Amino acid sequence: MKGLIVTGLFILLAYVSWPWLARHIPPALNPFAPLSVTDPPGMISRFKMKQLSTDPAACLDVLKRAAGAGYIRFTQPAPMWGKCPLPNPVRIQQFGDVRLSSSFLATCPLAVASTRFVLQANALAAQSELHSPLARIDHVGSYACRNIYHRSEGRLSEHATAEAWDVTAFRLKNGQQLSIIKNWQQPPAHAALLKQLFTSSCDYFGNSLGPEYNAAHASHFHLGMRGFGLCR
Repeated sequence: MKGLIVTGLFILLAYVSWPWLARHIPPALNPFAPLSVTDPPGMISRFKMKQLSTDPAACLDVLKRAAGAGYIRFTQPAPMWGKCPLPNPVRIQQFGDVRLSSSFLATCPLAVASTRFVLQANALAAQSELHSPLARIDHVGSYACRNIYHRSEGRLSEHATAEAWDVTAFRLKNGQQLSIIKNWQQPPAHAALLKQLFTSSCDYFGNSLGPEYNAAHASHFHLGMRGFGLCR
């Protein structure tokens, strides 16, 4: 009985104090405030990202606010149907002033996660020993209607639903290039930044797979939405 009373008082206190808390908690720390692509990584932003996966309208609102702030340029192509349908695709053209080797299709949650990652990657590159922000990201796409590892049988890859992005290189504004297959181990400054970029990606995606995962990922970072912070 005492436990029920304490629980009831706690619920009442939370109910009464919530309007005050909602006004004073920063949006990034408020689990009920809309996500912003500039929110720091953490459990609250992960929770908000998971919510977006089941709310296309809310996700698109986040993406449109990010576009309005200049963090991403994207279009909304028509839905795609068939074996590997994309009911609400977006085509990412650029992240702020960071260009892409080509545009790519993505689900809205992947677009949001990728925008957040590129913002962080750009800052890390500028603060690194190489002292230069990003100019371009090279990649080999996101959407491909296939099974994992191109096997003839088995479950569909994250790429079959445009929920993963394969990044192969980062080009800096000072002209230097960080190729994942060539520079994962050397020279030291390039390798250090690549490893820092990979580690930071783990904060934004459901799974991040790189050269140390297996030989199939020696040439790229696989940045996918499934899972909850797998980082290998």
